[in-house]
Amino acid sequence: MDRRQQKTKQAIFGAFSRLLERKSFGNITVQEIIDEANVGRSTFYAHFETKDELLREMCTDIFEHVFSDDLRQESNHDFSHSDYDFEKEITHILYHLQSSKKHLKGLFACESGELFMNYLKGYLTEMFSGYIEKEPHQAPTEYLLHMMVCSFTETVRYWIAEDKKYTPEELTTYFMEYIR
Repeated sequence: MDRRQQKTKQAIFGAFSRLLERKSFGNITVQEIIDEANVGRSTFYAHFETKDELLREMCTDIFEHVFSDDLRQESNHDFSHSDYDFEKEITHILYHLQSSKKHLKGLFACESGELFMNYLKGYLTEMFSGYIEKEPHQAPTEYLLHMMVCSFTETVRYWIAEDKKYTPEELTTYFMEYIR
C-alpha cells in the first residue's frame, strides 16, 4: 500500500475511533465516517466493503500490536526489559484495552460488541493455549481454554462497560487468582 493509501486508511480509522467515542457502533453511518474522515464515498468503499469490515480490520490492526511477541516500551507501561511472563502479557493487553476504553464502550453498547469479542477471543485462544500447555491440569485442555477465554473476555466487558477503576495490574491479579 502506498503512502497516500495509508494516510487515507488512517484518516478513516481515526474518524471511526472518534465517532465510537460519541456513539455506539450501530448508530454510526458510513456517511458520518466519510464526513468525519473528509473522504469521498468511493474512497471509503475502495478500502472497506462495509462498516463491519472496517471494524474487523481495525480490530486486526489493534490486536496484531497488542498480541505481538515483542513486549515493547510504551507510553503507559514498559515490559521490554522483562523476561516473558504470562501475567505481564495479560497486563500489557489490559493497558492497550484501557487506552481504547472510550471507543470500546461504544462497541459494547450494541450488537457489534459480540463481533469485537469474537475477534478478541480468537487471539486469546492462541495466547492462552501456550499457557495451558505449560501448566499441570486434570481437566480437558479444550475445556480449560474455553473457560479462560470466556472468563477473560467477560472480565474485559465488565471492566469497560461498567467503567470499573481497577488498574491493569489489579485486574491481572484478580484474573490470575481466578484461573489458578
